[in-house]
Amino acid sequence: MPGEDQTDIPQLLKRLPLFAELSTEQINDLAAGTREKRLAKGEMLFNKGDAPRGLYLIVSGQIKLAFPSLAGNEKVIEIIGPKQSFGEAVMFMDRPYPVFAEALADTLLLHIGKSTVFGMLEHDVSFARRMLAGLSLRLHSLVNDVEAYSQRSSAQRVIGYLLEHSAQAGDDNGACAFALPTTKQVIASRLNLTPETLSRVFHDLAEAGLITVEGRQITIHDQRRLREFDL
Repeated sequence: MPGEDQTDIPQLLKRLPLFAELSTEQINDLAAGTREKRLAKGEMLFNKGDAPRGLYLIVSGQIKLAFPSLAGNEKVIEIIGPKQSFGEAVMFMDRPYPVFAEALADTLLLHIGKSTVFGMLEHDVSFARRMLAGLSLRLHSLVNDVEAYSQRSSAQRVIGYLLEHSAQAGDDNGACAFALPTTKQVIASRLNLTPETLSRVFHDLAEAGLITVEGRQITIHDQRRLREFDL
């Protein structure tokens, strides 16, 4: 992704929820230890076993976190999008990455160095609280994932995923159309399904008149009916 203008790092940091309440001086201190990183679609950010040197925040694009497999397939753990951070827990534990990170689209990241983060944690209580809150939300999300995989059917997982993205599109009633953020294969792995199972669920929901699938474009015809189908 060559030829891009230099990024205004302080301005980007101010727009990220994790740092929204920091003062200008704190933002400038943070920016001094922050570097931008641009990845092309399909490019690896780090591999399983690499040593962490800080945390990452996504400005634009998407990153896939996944476990590699000897069989050649993978298990997608999380798909990270704009204004989200990742890598904090591994950085604090000072252990190698247990997953690999790959760009699902052309992506702009900010990398905040480990020494910068630790320095701010030592001198800024509010920053420490926000960092803990972010880690707690990530843990809560992972616990919800485990619960969904163990207690919800394949159809319920897919419906929950579709309704989550319809809410992000800004509508929670009636009809709604949106594009899936990544390939169906990646989504299937994220939901702990095979691609064949995901395709079958999409087909069944379409046959029931609840959705229309055209490539990555999804149209939900009646979100209320889709929610009721999930019960």
